[in-house]
Amino acid sequence: MNLTETILPMPDDYEGKVIATLLRADSTAPSDRAVLYLHGYIDYFFQTHMAERFAGEEWNFYALDLRKYGRSLLPHQHAYYCRDLHEYFPEIDAALERIASDGNTDITLLGHSTGGLIAALYAAQGRERMKVNRLVLNSPFFAFNVGWFKRAVAVPAAAWLSRLMPYAAKRNELSPLYYVSVHRSMKGEWDFDPRLKPRQGVPLYFAWLGAIRRGQHQLRRGLHLEIPVLVMHSARSSRPRIWNDGCMRTDIVLNVADIRRYGWKLGDDVTDVAVEGGLHDLVLSRAEVRERVFKVMTEWMNEHTNQINH
Repeated sequence: MNLTETILPMPDDYEGKVIATLLRADSTAPSDRAVLYLHGYIDYFFQTHMAERFAGEEWNFYALDLRKYGRSLLPHQHAYYCRDLHEYFPEIDAALERIASDGNTDITLLGHSTGGLIAALYAAQGRERMKVNRLVLNSPFFAFNVGWFKRAVAVPAAAWLSRLMPYAAKRNELSPLYYVSVHRSMKGEWDFDPRLKPRQGVPLYFAWLGAIRRGQHQLRRGLHLEIPVLVMHSARSSRPRIWNDGCMRTDIVLNVADIRRYGWKLGDDVTDVAVEGGLHDLVLSRAEVRERVFKVMTEWMNEHTNQINH
């Protein structure tokens, strides 16, 4: 599929020059409806089959590679680094302005994992949030999938330390098995650039932990969204130490019980859908599973086409 790529210049931040990258795939028929996709942590947009599916359903499709991720990572920057999730709001502002200027009057904001948390916060607080008609979340990052001590003690301590040492970091503890489950060279179907979505070796910045923690706390206080929200996630989670077949049928990154628990904090019109056999990124699941995922998404979006902006 041909994607149009646009560089969105951003104001400089504490590391200097910043850009974001907006990708576009046009609907197969003239349409004033659009989807804007936000990727997850240690991620970038490579899910062209998702763009093709939405375009085939007559939705213009856009995706952002956020600052310091993927196509937007510049040589002087620390990859995947941020000090506050609101740092990403300017590129979402610019993307929504561009989408509206392209003639789209009906916009769905779609976020995966960390991008789901960012999308939820933006829908509540972003400057251009009035342009968003509905919110779709694919396994949103509503809580750290760690034990009590790390969640209640270690993460807050790391966040505090980052105020004194902004680039303090430790070895990232993300399981490499998720990479195994999705990359074509291993057990998965998908061909993505391992330089942009590496399997291992990415530092876990304490400042990023603090940014996520604050964002999650804002969610838990309630975002009071007036637009409809669809929250989708796998039916089950698992935390394997070695490879097993369950890695291909469960979320091995987040705890889906947390997604269920906190999804209702988004607003009064929330639909929660558990997907049997789903991976963490639901659209990378096995063919029959991702077909169900796209069917639920598009049918729900079509059912909510008459919603009035908040």
